[in-house]
Amino acid sequence: MFPYWRLSAYYFFYFGFIGAFSPYFTLYLQSLRFSATDIAILMSLMQGMRMLAPNLWGWLADRLGVPVLIVRLSAFASLAGFSIFFLTESFAGVFVGMALMAFFWSAALPLIEGVTFAHLGSQGNRYGSIRAWGSVGFVVAVLGIGYGLDHLPIASVLWMTALVLGGILFCALWLPDAPRALVRRDGGASLGETLRRPEVRALLGACFFMSAAHGALYVFYSIYLVDYGYGKALVGWMWTLGVVAEIAVFLFMPRLLRRFTLRAILLFAFAAAVLRFVLIGWGVGSLPVLVFAQLLHGATFGAYHGAAIAAVNLWFPGKLQSRGQALYGSVSFGAGGMLGGLSSGLTWDGIGPAWTYTMGSLFALAGLLWLVYGWRPGRELQGRANEGE
Repeated sequence: MFPYWRLSAYYFFYFGFIGAFSPYFTLYLQSLRFSATDIAILMSLMQGMRMLAPNLWGWLADRLGVPVLIVRLSAFASLAGFSIFFLTESFAGVFVGMALMAFFWSAALPLIEGVTFAHLGSQGNRYGSIRAWGSVGFVVAVLGIGYGLDHLPIASVLWMTALVLGGILFCALWLPDAPRALVRRDGGASLGETLRRPEVRALLGACFFMSAAHGALYVFYSIYLVDYGYGKALVGWMWTLGVVAEIAVFLFMPRLLRRFTLRAILLFAFAAAVLRFVLIGWGVGSLPVLVFAQLLHGATFGAYHGAAIAAVNLWFPGKLQSRGQALYGSVSFGAGGMLGGLSSGLTWDGIGPAWTYTMGSLFALAGLLWLVYGWRPGRELQGRANEGE
């Protein structure tokens, strides 16, 4: 029987952690009197570890054939690393805790994506309905903690986030193993041959720039709104609005994939990102503008991620699945996210938030151009043909 609810529950808590951590942990760091540069460095450790850890853990999972066991180890070690935040408020101590947590936490997502697609088999178009539960978890966490922080001290975000990490650990212990025949099947192109395909390089390069474009959003969006005078509950609703749009896109993704090519969906998502970050940077004084910009999250993450991961699943089949997912995560969320986070920390106090978000739009534009000229139309159809041979 297909383990729909066990996989969905894992996604619920995994992305619930992001809903607890990304919007509010920066506010906690700000309460410790860390500078914008310090905050950017600490938050960029999450992306930095995504460059190293997913490839290491993906290689290990492929060698040993035990992706679920590594997911369980990741959940336990992530909670242990996060516990360091309860023991210290120094920059060095928080740095160590963040590095340990990020190293193990970033191992899980590429592996769980591979496990999910292994269970789905030929029903890959059902991925969106499972991944949507991750977005629901994000909404529950971001709204619940947002309202809670209007009445509780900011340090309480540590306890609330630790509870979500505990939920990840519980669900990881409950996860079923992937069908070994699907995980370990041989045949097809090698990793090197796959990476030499121009459309694969264009996708990975564009994903690098898309994550860089989101850097200022994930590091400074909550601080930006609170400093402008918006309440923490409203901040939670703004994050929620974007994720609701993301959920809608995930649920409609099977229809979109039947009607449009992966390339067309990605081009639209990148164009939306160019517009979105300009609107956030220069329209912070207008709530309707911010609302519209957040609705674009459905395109800049929902449609983008759904199409990108479908392409990765298509071009990195069988024994390449774990490494393909890890490569996608490390190049985009890792290297790209680190560039976006660090660069926004360096420019936030220098050229200001508006120009920092404009820089994000330029990153998205670079990714859009790489896709336009690097991925010729119809290349995903060739990938399907190769996979079926």
